Amino acid sequence: MLRVVKVENGMVQGLPAADPRITSFKGIPFAAPPIGENRWRAPQPANDWDGVRKAYEYSPIPLQVRQELDDNNIYTREWAVEPDIAMNEDCLYLNVWTPAKSTDEQLPVFVWYFGGGLQVGHPSEMEFDGERIARRGIVVVTINYRLNAFGFLCHPEITAEASDAPANFGHLDQQAATRWVKRNIAAFGGDPQNMTIGGQSAGGGSVMSQLTSPQNSELFQRAIVQSGLFTQLYPNPGMPRFLRTLEEAEKEGIQFFSFLGVASLEEARSLDADYLRDKIVEYKAFWGTVVDHKFSVGNSFDLFLQNKRLQVPVMLGHTSSEFFSVPLAVSLVEFQEMAVNLFGDNAKTFLELCDYSTGNLEEAIKKASVSGIEYAIRIAGQANSDTGANTRLYYYNFDAEIPGWDNPGTFHSVDLWFFFETLAKCWRPFVGKHYDLARQMCNYWANFIREGDPNGKDSTGEDLPRWEPYTPDAPYGMKFADQAEFAREQPNDRMKFLVGQFFKENQLISTE
Repeated sequence: MLRVVKVENGMVQGLPAADPRITSFKGIPFAAPPIGENRWRAPQPANDWDGVRKAYEYSPIPLQVRQELDDNNIYTREWAVEPDIAMNEDCLYLNVWTPAKSTDEQLPVFVWYFGGGLQVGHPSEMEFDGERIARRGIVVVTINYRLNAFGFLCHPEITAEASDAPANFGHLDQQAATRWVKRNIAAFGGDPQNMTIGGQSAGGGSVMSQLTSPQNSELFQRAIVQSGLFTQLYPNPGMPRFLRTLEEAEKEGIQFFSFLGVASLEEARSLDADYLRDKIVEYKAFWGTVVDHKFSVGNSFDLFLQNKRLQVPVMLGHTSSEFFSVPLAVSLVEFQEMAVNLFGDNAKTFLELCDYSTGNLEEAIKKASVSGIEYAIRIAGQANSDTGANTRLYYYNFDAEIPGWDNPGTFHSVDLWFFFETLAKCWRPFVGKHYDLARQMCNYWANFIREGDPNGKDSTGEDLPRWEPYTPDAPYGMKFADQAEFAREQPNDRMKFLVGQFFKENQLISTE
């Protein structure tokens, strides 16, 4: 087994995982500490070290609000189970699980970006243990990246100092880690020409950002976007803005510096990291992706539709009960006005599809509500064909019964236990059918990582149920419920109408 490996900055030693055929390496630096002069700067090359570095433990997690244990909060109950976990601004480290016995095996590689709204989260959450995927012949890498204002603050002084990288430091960390993997993964038995990036929620959105960045040509060969493809359907003024221009972000940075009581970038960089973290929490802003025309050249969803992306196979999907777009209306008249404003002459059709004429506002709103992620995916599937891209897209819907006293349904992120096949780490009373489903899902995932096609053998030796690519003529996907089953079901009439309306309002042009 590969227990000691030479990477570009020195030697690292790993440990046997629970399965001793797998070696885990934790806390390998992929960039210099982003502290001092490197705060709010693109990641810099990691420093060399002497001797053999013991890569036995996860590094501290990125600075973020400290989670409190709360049984009333499903996310702290599910994952944030270590309230005193070590945090540090010095956080640019990654973790590797490899099944390789030698460096020449050229195994497929998977690089994972965690979610958390770009504000919280970390790769050492227990569901992200890469061992089970590695047992399927995959080299798995999970990475840290800077969050909240540490990762996404902008300011005119930062732009003046580094106009080539004025923003998106968290995304640049992801990019730097993925580039590090490409340069070093052969030492772990991986193939740098067979790499998949994946993520969920904001990690999936980050995959979209990497997929559409002009800086990433040939960096990876496929992508997995879990619950991370979004576009607005109904107006919702209460939602935070997930994308800002550089000019807008710089103005926010000026206001934040004023809130901190500092007059310059130098002063801001001299602030204690924990103090700065606490002030970020107090400030209560959302810090996210910035269109800087360097790393990010626009809305990643729009760029994907316009074919301005890496032409690689993509697996994408959602859970059955997350992120529904709901029209905001307090009366039937307001509901009708919303329909007219959105759909013009086609408002009558929409109202009929919602049974508006029954006079039941609650029922009309219920029928108008659709999965925002499914809506975005079906638009992307149509555009993939219309623009002539025709890259392979594989769509899934996670609809399993989730046990527990809280009767949670298929809440956002619950599918992570299944794709990583880490159910045994969860407190929920999962039973045989859940473990069978997780085995199937992890096999599909590993197959896609290996070849860009999820199909293949189950661990039982039988063929997995056939998963066909998504096309406008066959807009079908894999349904993960009691078991994996390919669902040859058309979207309902409301979804068809809404997707059709999108294309009536938007003209897409292929870049081919």
